[in-house]
Amino acid sequence: MADTDVENSEIQAKLLSQALPYMQRYEDCTIVVKYGGHAMGDPELGQAFARDVALLKQSGVNPIVVHGGGPQIAAMLTELGIESKFEGGLRVTDEKTVEIVEMVLAGSINKEIVAMINAEGEWAIGLCGKDGNMVFAEKAHKTVVDPDSNIERILDLGFVGDIVEVDRTLIDLLAKSEMIPVIAPVAPGRDGHTYNINADIFAGAIAGALSATRLLFLTDVPGVFDKDGNLIKQLSIAEARALIADGTISGGMIPKVETCIDAIESGVEGVVILNGKTAHAVLLEIFTKHGAGTLIGR
Repeated sequence: MADTDVENSEIQAKLLSQALPYMQRYEDCTIVVKYGGHAMGDPELGQAFARDVALLKQSGVNPIVVHGGGPQIAAMLTELGIESKFEGGLRVTDEKTVEIVEMVLAGSINKEIVAMINAEGEWAIGLCGKDGNMVFAEKAHKTVVDPDSNIERILDLGFVGDIVEVDRTLIDLLAKSEMIPVIAPVAPGRDGHTYNINADIFAGAIAGALSATRLLFLTDVPGVFDKDGNLIKQLSIAEARALIADGTISGGMIPKVETCIDAIESGVEGVVILNGKTAHAVLLEIFTKHGAGTLIGR
């Protein structure tokens, strides 16, 4: 064996040894991972993600995957010649669109992720909120303020939903059966309609119902930055709210951090925003001392 090979083997053994305390710390714990964004379109990152999830399961962790699929939905709508309509910057999901959303999210994307995890030697199963009455939703009511008149206006986004109920029975049964649930953010309403749910909000609701130890949001940025552009490693809820108030947290990061806060207040121990474009980001966060993103906790 070459000296380089010996050195590499020693490094790998050292890394595994350092990971042991964290494997013990998270044994039998539930970790919900929201998977989406740029990582979903990269085959190598997808394989690394699937391997991370499989290793979590093999280490005694109970991983649950919730995924998005906005770009894939947009591509399918374009391919089918269905024009996307927007209100206040948000996509309107009419009856025809929600059928495509369900087909893409609960169909092709969901099964692709399941297949990747299964290829790594674990048993994953694809689900959506409809399965086992896991999640119920109702029509979402969004308001925007007209910048000229300062008058609030209610938006009709069609079949975009807010979660009103989560039943953990099916997820608990799957965990006992050593299965890894991979869940698409589509849910039924008591009115008989199907609703498209924001994947971040869906993941937060699932994690809250399960009192998850960690909820990981894989995004396209390393986490939350301070005013000087430095990554903030850890925030309390009060600190996160203060950073929103003073403008440090802005733009699209605001709803993501607010979703983190909602999840913590509903029972999640800690929520991490981390870069899904980094290979093995999940393992770096869970099984290393310094983590890989911004941890928001109580």
